[in-house]
Amino acid sequence: MIDAQSIKTSPNVPAAGQGYDAGKKTAGRKHSIVVDTLGVLAVLVTAAGLSDGAAGLPLLTQVATAQPTLTKAWADSAYRTTVIDGAAALGIDVEVISRDPATRSFTPLPRRWVAERTLGWLMLHRRLARDYEARPDRSEAMIHIAMIDLMTRRLTGENTPTWRGT
Repeated sequence: MIDAQSIKTSPNVPAAGQGYDAGKKTAGRKHSIVVDTLGVLAVLVTAAGLSDGAAGLPLLTQVATAQPTLTKAWADSAYRTTVIDGAAALGIDVEVISRDPATRSFTPLPRRWVAERTLGWLMLHRRLARDYEARPDRSEAMIHIAMIDLMTRRLTGENTPTWRGT
């Protein structure tokens, strides 16, 4: 699954590395990720003004080199343009998951929960709730560190420390 999330930035982030996501009405950066059920496969941090489709092709290129056995990806409707053709050239079939137009209430989209759950896990790390890093590559490293922390906690059976109940 491929998805993106807009994040506000701190004042120390240079203006050149920021943008404005008009859809979310957020100024800052955008974390684009490719995930599977086990964790993050690829991360790309860009200015928030960059469209999801423009970030999708470099992400899938990154995944195709790192995971050559990947043949199927799911995406929301923001990736329906050039990403599908570019991914086909890489040998990845991208299926767009769209909402049923007859549905008026909230219904979770199939397969999308994997990416939304991962983005929610990342927000549990205080350092990722707002982008404090001056360079996008350091923001990508922080996302990888957060996922390493999550995976080691799962492997060791250690609970996440919390301030509740103290």
